[in-house]
Amino acid sequence: MNRKELNPDSSPQAAFGARLRSSREARGWKQEDLAAQMGYSSTHISAVETGRKVPTSRFSRSADKAFGTRDTVDTFERQWREIRQGSLLEGFPEYVSHEGRATEIRLYEVGVIPGLLQTPEYASILANSAVRRGAITEDQANERVSLVAERQAALMGKSSPMIFAMLDEGCIRRAMGGPEVMDAQLARLIEFAELPNTMFQVVPFSLGERRPFNSTLYLLTMPDRSLISYAESAHRGHLERESMFVQPPLRAYHQLQADAPSQAESVAMINQMRKGTP
Repeated sequence: MNRKELNPDSSPQAAFGARLRSSREARGWKQEDLAAQMGYSSTHISAVETGRKVPTSRFSRSADKAFGTRDTVDTFERQWREIRQGSLLEGFPEYVSHEGRATEIRLYEVGVIPGLLQTPEYASILANSAVRRGAITEDQANERVSLVAERQAALMGKSSPMIFAMLDEGCIRRAMGGPEVMDAQLARLIEFAELPNTMFQVVPFSLGERRPFNSTLYLLTMPDRSLISYAESAHRGHLERESMFVQPPLRAYHQLQADAPSQAESVAMINQMRKGTP
């Protein structure tokens, strides 16, 4: 039987597979033995061990249960999170960890509907597009869609933060996935605007040079009232905690809120779009 050797240092995915194999062999288990304990096929186990398949959250938790590593520092689930982060823009996972604790979230988005406001279908369209471009795997695409759902669930609970969302008009004008997907997504934006802890505005093209931002921006107010900003370039995201650098975009955000149409006017614009009215 041919045995594929992996370099554990080549990627987080290879390290996961190599560790799974070595842990199994240290116990004298065959792939069939581990498969029976984890609830997967031996073919699936083999694919993860050799790096042909990316492990999932469920798979990593099952591995921790099988090997008794659930309550240790170095769990398989921790390794899985490293793999998942590899499919995300550098800096974004760190941002998400702060987002979950924020008391106020201010966001500005250009081009696409932001994750906190996406429907599952819209999120899937974006993730599958990245798969077709070869940027991520299908398993990583599934993880991206799952992360969207996790973020939304975490921020829509009992102690929900206040969320201010401003979307450039291009976000709602750019068709994604066909009429049905876009209509459902636009309906989701209206539902978001009706929530008690949200404020929603569309920044119209007509605002022209008065629009202060040309790329994605997130501003977080933390429980201790400290501020964090997050911005993205084409290759990475950057988290900023220094007040002298966070205050200017926060002031610009407030100015944009004053210049942009109100929530009622923004919702009316979306309703007109859904009716096919320019």
